[in-house]
Amino acid sequence: MPTFAEYVPVVAATLTGSTLRAYSSYWKRTVEQWGDRRLDEPTPSEVKQLAAYVKANAVQRRNSRGGGHAAENLISALRCLYNHAVDDGLIAEKDNPARKVANPRRLPSTRQALDGAQLAEINRVVTTTGNDPELDTLIVRLHTETACRRGGALALRPRDLDREQCLVLLREKGETFRWQPVSPTLMAALAQHAADRNAPTDGGLLRYRNGHQITDRRYDQLWVRIGRELPWFRNQGISTHWLRHTTLTWVERHFGFAVAHAYAGHTDGRDDRVSVTTTYVRATLTEVATALAALTGEPHPLALPGGGQYDSAG
Repeated sequence: MPTFAEYVPVVAATLTGSTLRAYSSYWKRTVEQWGDRRLDEPTPSEVKQLAAYVKANAVQRRNSRGGGHAAENLISALRCLYNHAVDDGLIAEKDNPARKVANPRRLPSTRQALDGAQLAEINRVVTTTGNDPELDTLIVRLHTETACRRGGALALRPRDLDREQCLVLLREKGETFRWQPVSPTLMAALAQHAADRNAPTDGGLLRYRNGHQITDRRYDQLWVRIGRELPWFRNQGISTHWLRHTTLTWVERHFGFAVAHAYAGHTDGRDDRVSVTTTYVRATLTEVATALAALTGEPHPLALPGGGQYDSAG
């Protein structure tokens, strides 16, 4: 029976980048506490104790909510680890201690859609401060138009641009990918950025002036800088996901749930009724492009005729 220190690297080697990033810090904590223990030693009570420890020692970020999310992620990371142990025949499913521990109750999100004035303030700060306003403006525009996640933007490559149809290929969590419409203005800016900063065809598109690919650190620095200029931004703990929330709220209000569902790149939910219903009302790429044209006020080659002339007052 392997120890946690021996088995964590085995499982880590099987995971994709986004999943590994989500679980790696929690496995590190597990190895720190249980590294020399065998997988079959911890009890459900000890799993709860470890979750409580992680919760109490969670890093306090701008949007922290008492460490509850950290405890939830730890249990998910342990379930992933033990699922592999079951598949490898190391333990029986009935002996899986992580399965016997309920996830902490998830608190309602405080996230909400930003209004037009708030978005204008954010864009003003982004375009007039910092050491690379061009890069930061492109980042915010990309998230505002596509409602993509941070991982999707970081994974975007020059080869993922379909310039003729104004589409970008987004590769996000859960190994999902989708073609997402973007405005001609954003497509031109992305292509020009890739050319100016010598982004390789198969490498990350978003880059610093020296040609190095950006990382999560650029986002963290950007939100801190905006927070220094806009106290309300800092106080509410606004992050990249608020831009996604804002765009999807607007799309849902004006084009309905099915289009917002497709715009977000969501897969069918766990509820069978939801899954069956979305099969019949699934929005097309044309409908998503039409919503984008209305959002940006620019025509899109895949949008329905007149789709970009939507009157938000109506």
